[in-house]
Amino acid sequence: MSEPAERARKLDAVDELAGKRAEFVLDDVVYLDGNSLGALPAVVPGRVEDVVRRQWGELRIRSWEESGWWTAPERIGDRIAPLVGAAPGQIVVGDSTSVNVFKAVVGAVRMAGEGRDELLVDATTFPTDGYIAESAARMTGCTLRPVAPADVPGALGDRTAAVLLNHVDYRTGRLHDLPGLTAAVRAAGAVAVWDLCHSAGALPVGLDEHGVDLAVGCTYKYLNGGPGSPAYLYVRREVQDRFDSPLPGWNSHAEPFGMRSDFEAAPGALRGRVGTPDILSMLALEAALDVWDGVSVEAVRAKSLALTDFFLECVAAYVPEGRVECLTPVAHGERGSQIALRCDDAGDVMKRLIERGVVGDFRAPDVLRFGFTPLYVGFADVERAARVLAQTLA
Repeated sequence: MSEPAERARKLDAVDELAGKRAEFVLDDVVYLDGNSLGALPAVVPGRVEDVVRRQWGELRIRSWEESGWWTAPERIGDRIAPLVGAAPGQIVVGDSTSVNVFKAVVGAVRMAGEGRDELLVDATTFPTDGYIAESAARMTGCTLRPVAPADVPGALGDRTAAVLLNHVDYRTGRLHDLPGLTAAVRAAGAVAVWDLCHSAGALPVGLDEHGVDLAVGCTYKYLNGGPGSPAYLYVRREVQDRFDSPLPGWNSHAEPFGMRSDFEAAPGALRGRVGTPDILSMLALEAALDVWDGVSVEAVRAKSLALTDFFLECVAAYVPEGRVECLTPVAHGERGSQIALRCDDAGDVMKRLIERGVVGDFRAPDVLRFGFTPLYVGFADVERAARVLAQTLA
């Protein structure tokens, strides 16, 4: 047994989260793509069958009340809340991440008030966030300025309305300074909007603690909600009465069944709702969140850092020097829960890795991306992934 393999065995033996793996449907593949689509929690199929056969098939319309369908967006939001450091009553679940980014960005500009006509966006952002920011700027009469996250404090001014930032860079895995950047944005009188897609469920976020006003995130990555599972919108309690959603719908009305022609926003975070909830995928997500019972985000973060540290050690031990270049920061305070390696012919390399039972993903033009989901990835998986990578590159 190689030294890294022996070390993996010892690390797995003391892993306090190791038992969580049994709560997922997994095979002998090393699955390191949970930062794109989380694995299936074992409880989900049976719960979804109940939703379809009994709640929909037998109770039918009665399930809006008797099965709690109507209150699902805020109920599930309250289950996500502790995973992102939020108190209850500030998160609603529904719509896609893209739709929620639109709501949050336009709402942020409106909250900023008169005289502020500049919107800053993370220059390294996931493309959709950039597209939506550009459209939101046109609609609100703002000038859009792409800025690297580290340069945001120096770019803020008295005309800045809102700043859209990613907590973790989707390509490199770099973790940005949410506390410091949020404080800088607030000190400038602007509103910060955070995209948590690559951090929620992988590391502590601290939305309430750090005074974040608005945040959005998906649920199909580290939260394991399933393909296309609904996203969520966080509206800090102190600004809820000022949040003016650009997508008012009957579900966000103060009297949704009053069918009034005039719109009156619902109280609290409920004004972030729009239309009829997507019940099947929403309740699949609710079932998936059961895997978080008894788990602390701090324990997840500790294992995440240990896994990514160990992966880098194994890559250094197995892969010939100079064959790959790590794009992810080594410093723990600057790292999410993924490792990005620059590699020649990365697309072909990833195809061959997948054929050999190691699943990550490829980002053009030359990045191998490996996501480490602490609830079901073990240290033996990490060692195997690095060893197969070395064999593939050979």
